[in-house]
Amino acid sequence: MDLLTTEEYKSIAANMILPTNAYIDGTFRPANSGKTFTTINPATGETLAEISACDIEDVNFAVEKAREAFDDARWSKMAPSDRKEILIRLSILLSRNARELAVMESIDSGKTIYDCETVDIPETINCIKWHAEAIDKIYDQVAPSSDDHIAMVMREPIGVVGLVLPWNFPLLMLAWKIGPALAAGCSVVVKPAAETTLTALYLAELATQAGLPKGVLNILPGGGAEVGEPIGRHMDIDMVSFTGSTVTGKRFLTYSAESNVKEVVLEMGGKNPCVVMEDAENLDMVAQHVVNGAFWNMGENCSAISRLIVHQDLKEELLSRIEHHARQWNIGEPLNPETRMGALVSKAHFDKVCGYLKQAESVVLGGKSHDGAFVEPTVVEVNSNNDILAREEIFGPVLSVVTVSSFDEAIKVANDTDYGLAASIFTANAKRAIRSGRAIRAGTVTVNSYGEGDITTPFGGYKQSGFGGRDNSIHAHDQYTQLKTIWIDLSDNADEAVA
Repeated sequence: MDLLTTEEYKSIAANMILPTNAYIDGTFRPANSGKTFTTINPATGETLAEISACDIEDVNFAVEKAREAFDDARWSKMAPSDRKEILIRLSILLSRNARELAVMESIDSGKTIYDCETVDIPETINCIKWHAEAIDKIYDQVAPSSDDHIAMVMREPIGVVGLVLPWNFPLLMLAWKIGPALAAGCSVVVKPAAETTLTALYLAELATQAGLPKGVLNILPGGGAEVGEPIGRHMDIDMVSFTGSTVTGKRFLTYSAESNVKEVVLEMGGKNPCVVMEDAENLDMVAQHVVNGAFWNMGENCSAISRLIVHQDLKEELLSRIEHHARQWNIGEPLNPETRMGALVSKAHFDKVCGYLKQAESVVLGGKSHDGAFVEPTVVEVNSNNDILAREEIFGPVLSVVTVSSFDEAIKVANDTDYGLAASIFTANAKRAIRSGRAIRAGTVTVNSYGEGDITTPFGGYKQSGFGGRDNSIHAHDQYTQLKTIWIDLSDNADEAVA
């Protein structure tokens, strides 16, 4: 897709009709209380819309309708090929409306239009389509039992699922969850992040056009206490999938324990290491990967490179190259297709990131903030891995540099964290590459590159980065299903045993 000019994107933004109401049981409706909250363009501070502010009454109503949809089998028992067809139609409608979705995502989140057009929206469409195509290609099993028995191992949709989304990739994270959840036959109640609600509501409109039965998809805007906690505590929700901070994720374990012990899948924070050893080849390429990993999406990325663990013999040269490439990451108007870094998602998050910057003792690059919610690409050196900037997840464009003198020390430092989501290793030694891939406790380890894999590879973490399941890949379907064994006795005395 060819990119437009800044003025053309601004014209689209100015003429869009933004969705504002909750989506429950196939209909857009205001919150039961009539309350609203304001959604802001973080790059300009301008009000975009007043969004329906749902609460526990709306959650109860949405869950009731989701349960009705699940129990009457309008979706859960629909033929797999028919479910596939509806989700394929949704992916087609997303493609037809991709540009408007990209603009809406950019103005609501501060993300650059370049990333929205070239990454977020295309990957969203691909995710929905990929899981749709998988629906009628996942086979159940027959266990190797004796000749007198048949043991069928079957997957069944888990039921009504609560999906709680982050604000950093609003539409893509929605797709990561509803793709496999709807493919499995579940009904879903979605809580978008309050900061970034618009594209989830737009998708709901397209889902209606695609033919998704009413009650199967429900979108409830609102705050964590008003919507997130009631979802977590609801006695008729069978499972919650949460993506967000580790602090908030832990609350959902409490909600589950204090309600119906619903299943909980958590994808949470990260303090991801990038290990660069003295034998790393092509330092210019390494620097480009590090810069992309640290500053893409303004560092608001749970798998961002946030710790550079570099061998002392090449630290200075690598930092020089990183500085060169980082200076090309210009910040500014998100709707300018040449902008590489947009605004942080909110003034509150901007203040949090700036608070960390004030604690930096040795700034190699950047460290400044600008009017609005803009922060420069920043590189800081820390004295040890115990520095607060090396331990806590900043979720902004801040790269902390830790110097090491050996491979073993590098691996030790990489694992010295509460998190375990992603990691990278740069080395020309194949044995080192394989050893580090095994030794680093993270859900994804990339070698001589930065990345997360793709739709075919599972994504999730170790330790306080989460547990309970994985996003992406065929494994994502597992978390939205229950395994059932049906044991059939074929022996001659089966009837006598029953009698």
